[in-house]
Order: sequence, then structure tokens, then C-alpha cells
Amino acid sequence: MIVGAGIGGLSAAVRLAHAGAAVTVVEAAAGPGGKMRTVPSAAGPVDAGPTVLTLRRVFDAVFAAAGTRIEDHLRLIPQPVLARHWWPDGSTLDLHADPEATAAAIRHWGGARSEADFRRFHARTARAFAAFDGPVMQASRVSLPEVARAAAMAPALWPMLMPGMTLHRYLALTFREPRLRQLFGRFATYVGGTPRRSPAVLSLIWQAEAMGVHVVEGGMHRLAQVLEGIAQQGGATFRYGVAATRIHEHWGRVSGVGLADGSTLAAEDVVFNGDPAALAGGLMGKAVTATVPARAVTPRSLSARVWSFAATPKGADLLHHNVFFIDDPDTEFLPLARGRSPQAASHYICAQDRGGRGPPATLERFEVIQNAPPAQTDARTDARTDATTDPEDDRCQAMMIAHFATAGLTFDPAPDLSAMTGPRGFARLHPGSGGAIYGLSPAGLTASFRRPGAATRLPGLWLAGGGVHPGAGLPMAAQSGLHAAEAILRDPASLSKWAPTAMPGGTSTASPTMAPAPSRSSDS
Repeated sequence: MIVGAGIGGLSAAVRLAHAGAAVTVVEAAAGPGGKMRTVPSAAGPVDAGPTVLTLRRVFDAVFAAAGTRIEDHLRLIPQPVLARHWWPDGSTLDLHADPEATAAAIRHWGGARSEADFRRFHARTARAFAAFDGPVMQASRVSLPEVARAAAMAPALWPMLMPGMTLHRYLALTFREPRLRQLFGRFATYVGGTPRRSPAVLSLIWQAEAMGVHVVEGGMHRLAQVLEGIAQQGGATFRYGVAATRIHEHWGRVSGVGLADGSTLAAEDVVFNGDPAALAGGLMGKAVTATVPARAVTPRSLSARVWSFAATPKGADLLHHNVFFIDDPDTEFLPLARGRSPQAASHYICAQDRGGRGPPATLERFEVIQNAPPAQTDARTDARTDATTDPEDDRCQAMMIAHFATAGLTFDPAPDLSAMTGPRGFARLHPGSGGAIYGLSPAGLTASFRRPGAATRLPGLWLAGGGVHPGAGLPMAAQSGLHAAEAILRDPASLSKWAPTAMPGGTSTASPTMAPAPSRSSDS
């Protein structure tokens, strides 16, 4: 069974179903996607989660597991300009898919010294990405000896791995231009961290973007819909609108999943595609509480306030990806590191209808993201009871509108709180998360070694999603689903139970049933 139809659960379902396993996916929401969700608007469904596809090779592997290709199902539109960045002094900088174009843009914007600094940064992060890609992202679990071996082969990368070398400090040593430190420091927020507390290795996120940013025609939710269909073609069954409430154990192995309607689905293998903190917090029953240690889920990552709405913009030449910075990043990140909402914040805008085939309509769809602390810092606290309005919402709403106004950007109509999902909303959508969107905080050099892998202490229980190795983000969560599926297919205990005659989508099973019991908190 698979609990949760987020991108990790969908990837696992595709791989397992097309390998011949009987797969049932259970999801509390009305459809697939997890954090890759949409909200309605006057211009159509608006994405309210991930906005672009990066590291395409991961998704190529998911589709290849079903014997097909992405281009047979989706149109991906490569973006020649990765993002446009705006500062209060009126300056703007575009980063391009072509590194030479980026270098030229930086020279024009910040001078020859800034260009030289960027070229060194790009070369170093490219070498680091090549060195760590295999032993970290593509490995089912981070191995310290393997990482050390990779680092030993590339001495130029050692400064990035020094104890206490944060992303903030590394960028201060790399860039003489403060705005470039601010720009690349923001990558820490992509995995729920802040620059002063996150390790320098997060600078590798630049390489993930430099390898190509793609817009999915029709919106990111189309990816989830397509993967659902491909899994169904392999025989997978999806049950929506039903929450998994308990994972059962018998004689030291998973035995099934209890649902909110009182029924139980028998299963000898279960992939939990939710925040691992839900297991550690006891939300799926006592039998699995000890399967995930507290150090693997705490401290928690950042959350966000996300506005998804339709409006007519005026006053700024927006691209698909846009970041509006404030003057001093510490004004935002120091309060966030203390678990408080800042008095000023930078804002990301995805203009969903730009970057496609033609000019957008008058009424466009937008997603705006403002970093926020989680609703609860202890992931073991059950967030299902936290249903009240956050008093910070009104202030942060006004902050966002005022920030855009100073840059000359307005929306008609202006987004209101009905268009916003905040930390408490994310806590309700993903029980056990405490509102943290990215799972474990990336703070500290050892954070990546503490994330749980696919296997757990309970035989037959496997993990997938953004809270699991290799980490947060759409491609990482998809990779985790592949890791979980491969682990099941390699597990002798699972394969010994394989029943070639089992009906696809069966729920009882004598086959590696990854029956997705929807964790009320499916992960993206």
C-alpha cells in the first residue's frame, strides 16, 4: 500500500505497478499531488505548491520505469531566463539557462569583479555537484564514507565542508557584491532553511537550476494527474477522500493500514508518503512511533504564507519566476531563525501564465510565497487541533502588498486572506508537520545524515516524500519514491511473498502491496 498521493507516492506507485506489484494508493485529499496542489480562481486552477520542474532526469527515470517518456504525456517548456530579481534600489538581474548569458548579465549589472566571482562560484558548484550527486542524491541513504571519499577526490571543495561553514559565510567569501550574496543565499529557503544556519553545500542548488528550469504546460498539477494515470495503466488503484489513521504491525512486520471509515486494508508492505514526523508523533498508531527517531524530524524547517489568486498586474515586467528582495536579508532571516514572523520579507512571485506559448490573458494566475516560521516547532505535537486564524496573517498580508507597491507593482483585484494558506493551514493539510513544509530543518552540517531513508526499523514499512532522503523539493521527493520502490523490489521478505496471480490493485495481498494509505498528510 502507499499512504499519500504526493509526488513521492506517485513515483513509487508508477515503479511498483509497472514491476507487477499490486498497488493501492490511499489519499485523504480529493485528488493526487500532495503539496503539488491547486486552488480555484476566476482564471482557472492556480498552482499553490511547486511552480517549475528542475532536475528533469529524475522525472525521466520515473516515466522510464513505466516504459514511456515525459514528452508522450506532457509539454515541458524550457525557460531561457531562470528568474528575474528585483531590489529596492530599482536594479534588476536576470539569471539565464546559458551560464555565459548569466555572466554577461552580471557584468552589465554589477561589473567585472562580480562577473569573475560568479564564474568561480559556478565552476566550484558544478564540480561539487558532480562529486556529491552519486553518493548523496542518487544513493538510497547518505553514506559518510562515500561522501568523504568523493570530497577527497576534489580538494577544491573542502572549504565548503569545513565545520561551521554556513551558506552565509561561504557566500561572503565568494562574492564581493552583497546583492549576489543575498540572491544565492536565498537558496537555503528552497529546502526550508536560513542562510546563516544552513550548510554551505546548499549552494549546489544553483546547479539544479542551471541544469534547466521547465514550465509544465497547463500547470504543475498536470504532472500529478499524468503520473496517476500511468500508475493506473500499470494496475494501481487509487482511493481518494479517505484518511489513513493507523499502520498495523503483526509479529514484527507491517500487517495493514487502518482507515478513518473503520476499515482495514491488509498489506505486507506500506510506503508512507507523508511527513515522517507524523509517525514519530504517534499519529499513525503506537506500533510505528519508534520507527522514526525524533532527531530525524526535529528541528523543523520553515513554513510559508502562500497566496494563489487571479488578477491583472500593473507596473512590473514579470517573468514566470520573480523574486522581490528587501534591503537587508537579516531583517527577514534572523526573526525566522528564532521562530518569529519578520517585520519585512522578500517575496517570490510565480506568474503562472507567463513563460508559455504566448502572451498571458488580461486576467492572470499568480502564486506569491513569503517565508514564515512553522506553526509549531515540535513536530511531535498533533497539529490537527490547531484550527484558529493566525493573528499574523493580516499583518503579513499588508506587508506583501506594501512591498510590491514600493516596487511599482499592483494587482487588480489585490489578493486577500481567502487566497492565502499559512503555517496553520499547512499544519491542517499535512498532519504531524506542525506547518513545516520541508520536514527536517537543513540547519547544521549533519542534517542530511539525519534524514530518514526509505527503510525503517519496522520491516515492511517504507518512507517517501520531501521529509525523507534525499530531501525537500519536487525532484528530491520523486527520487525518494523511486528509492522506496527499489528497496521493496530488492527486499527478500517482500519478493518471497510475491504472488504472480494477485489482482492488480488488490488490497489483501500476498504481493509487495504498497498500498497507499493516505496519510492525512501526503507529502510533495
